Amino acid sequence: MIRVAAVGDIHMGPESQGVLRPSFETLPDCADVLLLAGDLTRHGTPDEAQVVAREIKDLGVPVVAVLGNHDHHDDRPDEVSAILRDAGAHVLEGQAAVVTGGDGYRIGVAGTKGFGGGFVGRCAGEFGEPLMKEFVRYSRRCADALRDSLRELDAWGCDARIALTHFSPVPDTLAGEPLEIYPFLGSYLLAEAIDTAGADLAVHGHAHAGTEHGMTGGGVKVRNVAQPVIGRAFHVYHLPEREPAPVPAGGGVPDGTSPG
Repeated sequence: MIRVAAVGDIHMGPESQGVLRPSFETLPDCADVLLLAGDLTRHGTPDEAQVVAREIKDLGVPVVAVLGNHDHHDDRPDEVSAILRDAGAHVLEGQAAVVTGGDGYRIGVAGTKGFGGGFVGRCAGEFGEPLMKEFVRYSRRCADALRDSLRELDAWGCDARIALTHFSPVPDTLAGEPLEIYPFLGSYLLAEAIDTAGADLAVHGHAHAGTEHGMTGGGVKVRNVAQPVIGRAFHVYHLPEREPAPVPAGGGVPDGTSPG
């Protein structure tokens, strides 16, 4: 079994240094990879990113992350991403990463922050003012990149494929949040991308008052791993090894992040 540890919305600041490190140091005993589902900082400052970097550096398992809306607040997401990458994390935005876990499992992760817009029957459309059209088009671009990166993983014979986002792909995992803010918590476009390309698991955060378990219309399991929801440093999910697709002629792809 492939063991996937995941958490989001840890919202770290200077005074929280060291809070998660003792739990994270147990990861080699219980997990093959750690997924971070965004909102890793409080305000998206480089100083806060350095706190996160020290928590995740040299853990003994691969770390794959996406940023969240809080990580964009200071308008320095590239700096935040660079700091996390310097600590060894794969930080994805419209990209895929293939990492090797215990027993040599090749775990493929496709990631995007995603965005809002709502869900089927109660969603925003590309109509009206330019700002509204751009809102929806940005959500669509995020979803399209997720779909394409999942398809890319399928070509490389991974033992598991995971969609990692901050915003939710389904309304199921938002249960507990006020209905009025659902459009700002996720988009059905992410679920469409996941179902079109296929995945073994979808992981997101963002919905602090939501519910852990959900499913896309196509039957992909969705898990809300926002720390206030799971109530711990991380949760571990177990995936069976999938039958991989044939690796294209010319050999495999090394561990790392693909161009996005």
